[in-house]
Amino acid sequence: MTTAVTRPHTVTARIDDADAVDSAPAPAVYTVTVYMNTHDDNSDGYKPHHPLAAATHPDGSPLRLEFNASDRIHSHKAAASATYDVGNHQRADDRGQTWPGETLRSVSVGDVIKITGPGHWIIHLRVDPVGFTPVPEPAHLTALAGTRPARHR
Repeated sequence: MTTAVTRPHTVTARIDDADAVDSAPAPAVYTVTVYMNTHDDNSDGYKPHHPLAAATHPDGSPLRLEFNASDRIHSHKAAASATYDVGNHQRADDRGQTWPGETLRSVSVGDVIKITGPGHWIIHLRVDPVGFTPVPEPAHLTALAGTRPARHR
């Protein structure tokens, strides 16, 4: 005896290479915020009780630098070094953004660099006379800093 069996319809789809490119993941990015040390003795380096203020554009909007993960930017320390270069008018970030030097002082010893890595991990690095040292997340953040303090005459 023979029994009739129904088969579900089979659909075959062709995937074009162009579709695959459009859905490719975005490149891994290091996103950076610089916290400027606003303490009177900031030249002696960062101490946990020092107040910090996030760097901003002249209009007051947050200043965020971005660096694509690459052979050059492959670690949090490489991203910090690239940030230091941007913050000292040596280059731009990977979006072409430069440091707003007319209103914001350069990145210096005593500042703290916050880096969010490609895996969404976060590290805070103190700017030292030579290199960078990990520090706990700063507890004393003040209002955003976008302008230079007035100079005393």
